[in-house]
Amino acid sequence: MICFPNAKINLGLHVTEKRTDGFHNIETIFYPVGWNDALEIIETTSSSSEFNLQLSGLPIHGELQDNLLYKAYSFIKEIKKVPQINVYLHKVLPMGAGLGGGSSDAAFFINLLNEQFQLQLSENQKLQVAKKLGSDCAFFINNKPVFAYERGDIFKSIELDLSKYYIALIFPNVHSNTKDAYSLVKPKHPKHSVLEVIQQPIETWKTNLVNDFEISIFDKYPIVSTTKQDLYNCGALYACMSGSGSAVFGIFDSEPIINGLSNFPHWIGKMI
Repeated sequence: MICFPNAKINLGLHVTEKRTDGFHNIETIFYPVGWNDALEIIETTSSSSEFNLQLSGLPIHGELQDNLLYKAYSFIKEIKKVPQINVYLHKVLPMGAGLGGGSSDAAFFINLLNEQFQLQLSENQKLQVAKKLGSDCAFFINNKPVFAYERGDIFKSIELDLSKYYIALIFPNVHSNTKDAYSLVKPKHPKHSVLEVIQQPIETWKTNLVNDFEISIFDKYPIVSTTKQDLYNCGALYACMSGSGSAVFGIFDSEPIINGLSNFPHWIGKMI
């Protein structure tokens, strides 16, 4: 079976406080978008290894035991009997972009493994495995807009339909390290929660829906700031950096023409 793990964007992101466990509490809106990887699982009995991973597309470095797909397989194997598998991942979503590509791959893998081999994992079991893999991984299990808070792994369902709009996602070829990005942010509680702001007309988001990571990332990588402004110059109703960067998105009321930005890795399509 094959599936297509998609990216997410952050509509606003506030880093509210440093936790005693060393992590940070945040508040944000996770919203799925249609830029995606491709993932396939095939059962095998001809291999000496229980988990075989073949990669194509963008290069993924590191050891197998550090790969989120392998970690997900190992966690699930602790609670369910799973067969030997070949896993094929075609990587399109850029890494270090704030789009959750690796987390999405892992969550879709959990769902696909559960469906393909009828493991009968409960919703809670899938979420618990995903939470072990990363703060935003659990979002992709259900893949619907949510208000995320605490470490970004506690979710509240929201009604937010942006399907009449178009989106342009631009990756300005800058890899943003999440740990470094957090070290540069001074936590503070916002005057207005993102939950309040997204109820306002989208034309007001430019002023009120902010990402706390932008100040430090823009200072460190000016191209990210320039990319955001370029999206506004192209007619975006709202533009923002996603997550801790460095991808930037613009929301438009019609299909955009992104003159001057098309040399970067990018994706344009309807909002989900």
